[in-house]
Amino acid sequence: MRTIGLCFAALLALSGQTPAPKPLLHLVYEFGYNTKAASSGQGTGTTTVDITQAADGGVMISAADFWWNTVRPRATNTCELYPNGSVSCLQAPYAISPMQFTLFPLLGHSYFKSLGPDGKSNWSHTFKIKAAVIPGATGFAGQLDTWNCTYQLKGEGPIPNGAPLLLVVANGTLKQESGRQLQATSKQRIAFDPTKNVPAFISDVRTHIPMKSVYSNDLIELKLTKLSRP
Repeated sequence: MRTIGLCFAALLALSGQTPAPKPLLHLVYEFGYNTKAASSGQGTGTTTVDITQAADGGVMISAADFWWNTVRPRATNTCELYPNGSVSCLQAPYAISPMQFTLFPLLGHSYFKSLGPDGKSNWSHTFKIKAAVIPGATGFAGQLDTWNCTYQLKGEGPIPNGAPLLLVVANGTLKQESGRQLQATSKQRIAFDPTKNVPAFISDVRTHIPMKSVYSNDLIELKLTKLSRP
């Protein structure tokens, strides 16, 4: 068996290929886009996320959305994820989906570091998202933009009958640096699991500014269904 392994490694070296990095964290979320997160139904699906170590010591995050009642998942989007929640998608097509736009920053290792041990605290948080946002979220497909995100967060303590989950309420603004300099507001309710350091449930209502119709609002819901550390 050891001989087979050595031969395989030698073949990879000769072909110039290296084994894919092993995920540090594997997550699956059910989502709802302008509807409640669910396992089935119009506007629902699953988002599969892998977080891996980057060659420069940073962290890469990859995710694919699988919409309900479709044959195959959408293309996998890969971005760099910073501890504070900043996201940089510099691999073509530089894309990020509406669900990933909400989820990726909240998976930054230090995003919730200001949350007190009792789950009660108030703090401000800023980060950037650099990506081409797929239609349905703020921005335009294929156009690489930087969004400056500023949130005011309040930890409201343990969720009744939901231990160990803590409720975090967040209100934020999203501002596009270039292009049409669009803006949006974001209102989030997050059930955060301090034992796993990830959100177990997210509700994010984004309102586009200026509002042109009822479709200026987007509702994103995400519910964690699987977590593993391979």
